[in-house]
Amino acid sequence: MRVLALSPGSLQQQLERLPALAAAADQLEASLQVACDPSHRALWSMLPAVKKVIPFPFDADPNLSDWANLLGLVREPDFQACLNFATGRQVNLMLSMSHIPMRVATEGFASTASAKVEPGWTPQQLEAFLAPMGVSLNADAFRLSLPAEAMQKARSAQPPGDGPLLLLAPGAFPGDWPEDRWAALPETIRAKLPQLRSLVLPPDLPVAQRAAAVACADVVLSSCPLTQLIATYCGLPLVALGATTDQLPQRDVIRRLENEDLSSLSVSDVMQALGF
Repeated sequence: MRVLALSPGSLQQQLERLPALAAAADQLEASLQVACDPSHRALWSMLPAVKKVIPFPFDADPNLSDWANLLGLVREPDFQACLNFATGRQVNLMLSMSHIPMRVATEGFASTASAKVEPGWTPQQLEAFLAPMGVSLNADAFRLSLPAEAMQKARSAQPPGDGPLLLLAPGAFPGDWPEDRWAALPETIRAKLPQLRSLVLPPDLPVAQRAAAVACADVVLSSCPLTQLIATYCGLPLVALGATTDQLPQRDVIRRLENEDLSSLSVSDVMQALGF
């Protein structure tokens, strides 16, 4: 079976869709093709069931020629289903001419089934797109599977030693936890745990490298929503600064510090969340 996903939006939104597409591929024994912004290709390469990424500028006001080219690409394979995360008249016109028998979306005249999204953790909400195909979703159970080569490269970039690795991933946005506290935290912890190793992830690190670095850590502290979700998909202990209930699942190893003003968090507040 072949399934097409039309996936506009940010890198964060692409990441939120990984568990749903993985479930569709697994339970339907399907191969996937994903149409998304070209800059998101690396993320979808982390899901083995994705056989092809179709570059399409959903968010750059595509013209009629762009839509015609996309129609040609999606009519050539024999798709049995489409998960349409896009909205608007143009995408519906394109899909209505695609001959794909099942087309699931939240709205639109080209849909053959409607996704009724319920409140909750965003990746789990996407079960609404799978239910019309008879597919269930446990997004909390989804785990990233990364290439051994990428993992080894990430380990080689870690500080030497055999102590636990604390991965720090600032969001680097206005109002983030202050830089001096990110810097002070590891040294404060080492007063209690001398063998601690720590590593700071650059905010602009490409997503595949970020995922490998996260997967090789022991504990993650992050105010970056992308990194928080990757750590969740890796099953790691996580302290998430500023995360809300719809951004992360309920899990014993995940602690959220939901302060709207991150500057109000002290080093001791974060240490306590880390278990010190």
